[in-house]
Amino acid sequence: MKSKTNQIISIFILFSIFMAIVWYKFSNKIHFENPLFNNLIKDIIFILFVGLLFRYILSKNDNRNIRILDKIRTNTNEIKESNEKYDIVSKATSDTIWDWKIQEDSITWNKGIASIFGYTEDQVGNTSAWWFDKIHPEDSIKMSVKLYSFIEQKSEKWQDQYRFRCSDNTYKYVLDRGFLLKDKEGRALRMIGAIQDITKQKQEEQNLKLLETVVTQTKDAVVITKSDSESALFPNIIYVNDAFRLMTGHKSENILLKPFNPFNTDNLDHNEYEKFCSALAEKRECQIETLTRKKNKEEYWVRFSMIPIYNADKELSHWISIQKDVTAERKQEKEKEQLIRELTQNNKDLKQFSYITSHNLRAPLSNLIGLLNLIEDITITDSELLEIINGFNKSTHLLNETINDLVKIIVIKDQISIQKENVSICEVLEHVFNQLQFQIEQSEPVLKVNIDPIETIYTNKAYLESILMNLLTNSIKYKSESNRLKITISTKKINNKTVLKFKDNGIGIDLKRNSDHVFGLYQRFHDYPDSKGLGLYLVKSQIESLGGNISIESEVNKGTQFTLTF
Repeated sequence: MKSKTNQIISIFILFSIFMAIVWYKFSNKIHFENPLFNNLIKDIIFILFVGLLFRYILSKNDNRNIRILDKIRTNTNEIKESNEKYDIVSKATSDTIWDWKIQEDSITWNKGIASIFGYTEDQVGNTSAWWFDKIHPEDSIKMSVKLYSFIEQKSEKWQDQYRFRCSDNTYKYVLDRGFLLKDKEGRALRMIGAIQDITKQKQEEQNLKLLETVVTQTKDAVVITKSDSESALFPNIIYVNDAFRLMTGHKSENILLKPFNPFNTDNLDHNEYEKFCSALAEKRECQIETLTRKKNKEEYWVRFSMIPIYNADKELSHWISIQKDVTAERKQEKEKEQLIRELTQNNKDLKQFSYITSHNLRAPLSNLIGLLNLIEDITITDSELLEIINGFNKSTHLLNETINDLVKIIVIKDQISIQKENVSICEVLEHVFNQLQFQIEQSEPVLKVNIDPIETIYTNKAYLESILMNLLTNSIKYKSESNRLKITISTKKINNKTVLKFKDNGIGIDLKRNSDHVFGLYQRFHDYPDSKGLGLYLVKSQIESLGGNISIESEVNKGTQFTLTF
């Protein structure tokens, strides 16, 4: 503006000098009689020429000002329109837009800094230091170096990925893109960028990497096929993992874009084939087990699934098949089935043998017992013969008891359904006491029974009586010689189950040595002449056949407690 004013003044001075010289020349040629008139004419002419000059200069200046004003108005409208577009884009986009004036180190943010990262207006700083402070420590140095290197190189476009801290101190993965504005000398003046939240994308990428690792490292074969195949039935293969190559012997490059056909043997399982075709036609998942062939024509059993994959438009796009070689498993199943058949048959044969043996031995034993009873009526004077006959009599009765016990066990194990009824525990216990009245009177135990007289359990009465009989007999038989025998019998309800506790203070059992075979058949823990090691085995067999269980707690010379759950 000053240069324009100086220019006008300079022109005016030059023009005035020029007019003075012209008038001087002109006045020398023309002489007016009156000097005043001469000066008046000179001043008027000078004023006219100056007025015309000023009119010309001002006219040009007005035109120039109009052009400048129009240009300013146009620029203002463009800036306004640009700002309106910027505001619209800022509102429409989910990105966080920032504007960094580099020379002033002044940075502004749009509303995305609040909506995405949770910062309020008073929490947001207006310098780059606030921005860099929110970058994850592991990413900050790398990002800063790349950014300032970009500014120094004066490239126009920049982008980077890093983690940005939210207002709640959590971090989000972001993709940051920036555009650099420079002056005529190439100095970086301003940088405008947009931060995009890519946390979900990063998580999906990590999940995809994990899935890729699973697919590539799994021992099961994985086959991916396209849904739109030129084949009439089988979809075309687009991917197989290494496990498929090891399983089948086919290289991936030899089978890609070829139909996936697992039914490639002469021994076609029509049921599985129809199930497979039906699943493909109905676009649903299926499980198939069939015989197939490797590249070398070797047959093997494979179990595989066909899982349909749908795109965002819910259209079938691919099939994923996960396959497992079950040849060894099938072989083991056949061997297992054969073994089960053999064991079942052997069990039947053993049962039959037991029944036959017990039946065939009963008659001779009955005859022997009858003959021994007759011999008892005969007077025998020979002491040696009498000792032989007594020993024979004892052995015969023991053999008879053993056969009876074995028959009981066979009946328990072979009985599929056991008749049950509501049984009064007290009535059964009273019956057992009556049967063992002689032994009870001899041992004189302290009996403590804590059972509700009206309490019943749904069980088999004969089995319950046999169980209580065996436990009470054992307590009397294995009582301590130094202490008076004490027996406690109690019941309680737990979760609709009846728990019966049978406790004594007898000589006990060493469970550290015998815990694994306490309830075993013919297991004896004390040297008693009439101990057969069968009672606890019968108790366990009977209660388990009723659907219950039994446990034991015992210490030597302290006693034993049995817990029976019905």
